[in-house]
Amino acid sequence: MPEKKFGRFFIVWIGQFISSIGSGLTAFSLGIYSFQKNQSAVSFSLIILFAFLPSFLLKPFGGTFADRINRKVLMVIGDFGSALGIVFILIMMCSGIGDMWVIYAGVAFSSVFVAVHDPAYKAMITDLLDEAFYSKAGGLMQLSESSRFLISPIIAGILLSIFDVKNILIIDILTFVVAIVFVFLIKGNFKNPERYNKHKQFFRDLKEGFKYTISNKGIVWLLIIFSLLTFYVGFLESLLGPMILSFSDSKTFGIIQTISASGMLLSSFFISVFGKLKKFVAVMFYSLFFAGVFYALLGVSTNFIFLIAVGFMFFCMLPFVNTSFDVIIRKNVANEIQGRVWAIVSLISQFGMVIAFCISGFMADCIFNPLLKNDGILASSIGKIIGTGQGRGIGFMFIIFGFLVSITAVFIKKIKTIKSLEKE
Repeated sequence: MPEKKFGRFFIVWIGQFISSIGSGLTAFSLGIYSFQKNQSAVSFSLIILFAFLPSFLLKPFGGTFADRINRKVLMVIGDFGSALGIVFILIMMCSGIGDMWVIYAGVAFSSVFVAVHDPAYKAMITDLLDEAFYSKAGGLMQLSESSRFLISPIIAGILLSIFDVKNILIIDILTFVVAIVFVFLIKGNFKNPERYNKHKQFFRDLKEGFKYTISNKGIVWLLIIFSLLTFYVGFLESLLGPMILSFSDSKTFGIIQTISASGMLLSSFFISVFGKLKKFVAVMFYSLFFAGVFYALLGVSTNFIFLIAVGFMFFCMLPFVNTSFDVIIRKNVANEIQGRVWAIVSLISQFGMVIAFCISGFMADCIFNPLLKNDGILASSIGKIIGTGQGRGIGFMFIIFGFLVSITAVFIKKIKTIKSLEKE
């Protein structure tokens, strides 16, 4: 019976995996399109911001819906709405309107529906699986999420050398269709309706979700630390492309990102196959500490092989961090309220990333890159070590923030209320 339940989850996961690849193709292609159009880290980071911010702000509402409405229906609505945003960009581009506001509007519209989809998808695991399969499912979900970094960039880099960006958008739309079909293949609901009192008020539910989350001091501290960490990682996500594109082309960027992200494939595969991790707090500490080290090393050199090597090791650490975080939260939250709690967890833990997306482009273009120009203030000091020229200021930012990630990891090991979550 547990194996049959896992089979149902696996069918849904396949559809989401394919859709994730399609979304990664679009994200990579639109980023390249914007950088080539404007030669600016700001325009590159703004696409990421508009793709992220609406879902970030609306996830608490999406989480409340996930505890009130059939989660299967919500996943379909989320995928369909996300596809409509991409359809809008495609139609405008085919009409000869390829301005940046079109891209910002389209990805923002899709992001609204991500807020509907993601909490339902997260909570669906607890509906379909027994606790023994949580870490295995978590590994598969990390594999699915990593596909946009692992598989999509190299495919998109090759396709962009052959086709126009509009063809990439068509492929993404088709992958959303596949995801919807695979959800419909599963009979029944992703929720037991008896678990929920439908007479409760929506905003009362939302309030309950916040109260439930902040009532556990260990979870609160963990979320504060992760919000700080996502602030640092947000700079990496929004500026890695501009740094590499400053001395290379889109195909090379795709190759570097794909091979580096294969580290996520390796560790996600390890977790999902051999999957019963223990001592999740310790796993989170060590993997996050070394992730910070490799993050910092990404800024040291422009050597192709070196970037791939340290990038591979950085991405290899992430599934261990994320799976540990996922299981700790899941084991400490009742199933009937998980939709709301997961949404609030996302809101708090990713708050730092929003700030990073807002300021990263400005900091790169106006502060750090000028410092390491050939005649910049730091050219004769830091520049002697990591080089000077376009994009080296971003490399210096990576060194600073990678060091801070490792320092922050230490707090996970030191805070007793976080350690106590493993025992509950």
